[in-house]
Formats: sequence, structure tokens, C-alpha cells
Amino acid sequence: MFRFVFRLAAMVALSVSVIMAVLDATRTVAASALVLTPLNTSWLAVSPDTRAAFETFVRAKAGPLLWDGAIAWVLSQPGFAVFAVLAFLLYAIGYRRQRRTGQFAAN
Repeated sequence: MFRFVFRLAAMVALSVSVIMAVLDATRTVAASALVLTPLNTSWLAVSPDTRAAFETFVRAKAGPLLWDGAIAWVLSQPGFAVFAVLAFLLYAIGYRRQRRTGQFAAN
């Protein structure tokens, strides 16, 4: 059950990554220059209230050091790359290994 949830979340994250990559590719073609939209810019364009609430929550619960150090760096990376890495990690958690029994048996 939990593997299914992680694989489903990986599929959603990969879908978001592809959508963001297509948007960046479209903007790159239109501008005739490489355009990589940071995750922070995309998040502020979609929902600035949740972005502000997330920052307030992290600064209050974990401290400003975590926000300024790690989370601000992640938010400055291209959005499609962040979601692609997230999709990979979620899929790796939900991956089901194949059983090795019977592989070396004589037929």
C-alpha cells in the first residue's frame, strides 16, 4: 500500500516536472536564449499565499537558518529539476525489487 502511494506521488512529481520543462522549453524558443525558471518564481506565480505561509511556518518551527541555507537554495533551482529529483527519490522509495528465487535453477 505504501509503495503504491510513493509511486503515485512520483508519477505526479514527474508530471509536474515535464509540464515545467515544456514551459521552460517554450520560453527558451520564444526568447532565443536559454530560460530556466526558478521554483520560487513559479510558486509565486501560482500561489503567493501558500509560498508566504510556507516561509512563515519554516522560519517559526525550524528557524531562519534552515530557510536561508537549504530551502532558499532549493527554491532558486530550476523547477523542473527539483521535481525530477523528487520524482526519482519517491520512485526509489516505492520501488519493488524482483525476487531472485529460481533464477539459477536448472531447467
